[in-house]
Amino acid sequence: MSNSPQDLQISLENGKATARWGAAGWRCAVGRGGLGEKGGEGDGITPVGRWSMRRVLYRADRVSKPATALPCQAIAPDDGWCDDPADPAYNKPVRLPYPASHETMTRGDHLYDVVVVLAHNDDPVVPGAGSAIFLHVARDDYGPTEGCVALALPDLLEVLKSATTQSAVAVVAP
Repeated sequence: MSNSPQDLQISLENGKATARWGAAGWRCAVGRGGLGEKGGEGDGITPVGRWSMRRVLYRADRVSKPATALPCQAIAPDDGWCDDPADPAYNKPVRLPYPASHETMTRGDHLYDVVVVLAHNDDPVVPGAGSAIFLHVARDDYGPTEGCVALALPDLLEVLKSATTQSAVAVVAP
């Protein structure tokens, strides 16, 4: 995997997940299954690889539109994301209510106040190869994700300020 200076590099250092963006470095959260090769749906693994930053979604009722060169869209109350590998909309945004298994993008907590959609299993979508991976806001205790990468909100906003359409999240094998 070749990394670019515009990559947010994710690795484990002394057993802790760390994010590097240029000269800056922060604590981050990764999947409960650690970093590795995806074994399939629900494994909790943050997949190793370089995942382009596609676009930013944000809760306009909670945060201002992030300053970024990436495409941005406010999350609507009826926005969802299908995570059912048997559904034709798997790994794609959907409107709620939606009959298949999905995530609600307007979560009660603050994890999806800012979400960067990453290019994992989206072009083409392969059913069962793992749900969408997001870069989103971390829990206060940096508790594990379901496979996403999470940063404190100020750190995420700092990344977005200088991110370009060529930027990616590069997850490095332990």
